[in-house]
Amino acid sequence: MKIYQLAIILTLCISCASCDKKDDDENNTTPPLEETMTDQQILDLAQKDAIKYFWDYAEPNSKLARERYHTDDPGNDAQIVTTGGSGFGLMSILVGIERGFVPRGEAVTRLQTALNFLENADRFHGAWPHWMNGINGNVIPFGTVDNGGDLVETSFLCEALICMREYFKNGNEAEQALAQQADELWNGVEWDWYTKGGEHALYWHWSPQYEWQINFKLEGYNECLITYIMAAASTTHPVDAAAYHEGWARNGAIVNNGQRYNLPVVLSYNGANGNVGPMFWSHYSYLGMDPRGLSDQYANYWTLVQNHAKIQHAYSVANPMGWTGYSDKVWGLTASYSRNPNGSTGYDAHSPVNDKGIISPTAALSSFPYTPEESMKMLRFVYEDADWKSRLIGVAGPYDAFSIHHNWVTPRYLAIDQGTIAPMIENHRTGMLWNLFMQAPEVQQGLLNLGFHSTQHGF
Repeated sequence: MKIYQLAIILTLCISCASCDKKDDDENNTTPPLEETMTDQQILDLAQKDAIKYFWDYAEPNSKLARERYHTDDPGNDAQIVTTGGSGFGLMSILVGIERGFVPRGEAVTRLQTALNFLENADRFHGAWPHWMNGINGNVIPFGTVDNGGDLVETSFLCEALICMREYFKNGNEAEQALAQQADELWNGVEWDWYTKGGEHALYWHWSPQYEWQINFKLEGYNECLITYIMAAASTTHPVDAAAYHEGWARNGAIVNNGQRYNLPVVLSYNGANGNVGPMFWSHYSYLGMDPRGLSDQYANYWTLVQNHAKIQHAYSVANPMGWTGYSDKVWGLTASYSRNPNGSTGYDAHSPVNDKGIISPTAALSSFPYTPEESMKMLRFVYEDADWKSRLIGVAGPYDAFSIHHNWVTPRYLAIDQGTIAPMIENHRTGMLWNLFMQAPEVQQGLLNLGFHSTQHGF
């Protein structure tokens, strides 16, 4: 009898447990383990993660940005500091201070160390080299004859120095000293030297050993617009407007009437006539320079940069090359690590005219001001996709590049790619860096000297 009663009880228990499970399954319409982040939460997370590259993984002596960080080989190029990437890192830290992600006092101390390093590092007529040794500030050649000043990388850094000056100029004594030091550093650049003896154009490189041998004239359109803006804004070594109009704008030949996906390309992208180039061309110059309401005789710059991002998104949706994984939520082609045909990791400037099936998260994430809905889809993919998030997110946010088609991810970071994410997301959220940079009087005057006007900032 006891065995029979026990059997009945067990049957009832199993039956009830099955019913409960069925009811739970029918009523459970949301993921049981985690809640979906709000837009603000995931934007916070993306910014915090990107800032880690410049806070937790900075070159320890200079406190500036390492050129790269490989999670699979942390000692790789550990002492190589990148000038442009350091500029992006300085702006990222300003965002971190403003959002409370890093302690303000500690950040000021670190920034003092960074500016002291820059003050004593190798300079060539005021311009810093592309790479420096983080221990002693000596130039590290970027190439055999590229062992001197790099004016473009310097302009990215100066964009940050002006933002720093404006951010700290009304602070406490230490902060005001930092602002003054940033101002002196930026004013030390001899922009006019880089016209190669007074030509109506800027040149990228100069070396005391090889002089002008590289002979790279800055002609548009690419990432170098900010170099002309900085050169025109200088109160110590300015260049005149003719360099911009004849050199950069090529006497008007920079204008292009082409369209892609029914969107005007506006300007002629170098190497992609009638199409658009890698996405970073709409990031580097615009971390500080606000394209909203900005125009000159050649372009409406908001239309230019927004169309650039929209064309890249439309390209991914159309997916003319047939790459597995391209979609409205997986998009963005820019210069980044890349996958070589043999499966090894290389580097390439990806774009619609150079598409290797490689997606670089920074391309979409740094385009938040231009394409907020499309960029949010990409952000949620890298952080929330069940199949890919664990592979794509590392110690400092999304890894540099991946390919669904090739089932490939590189567990590596580059300063110039991580460095645009937090500043551009912040410009989307509050316009913080745009407002800092555009309020600088010499920036406004430099833009006016070149024929620019900004309805957003009233000049």
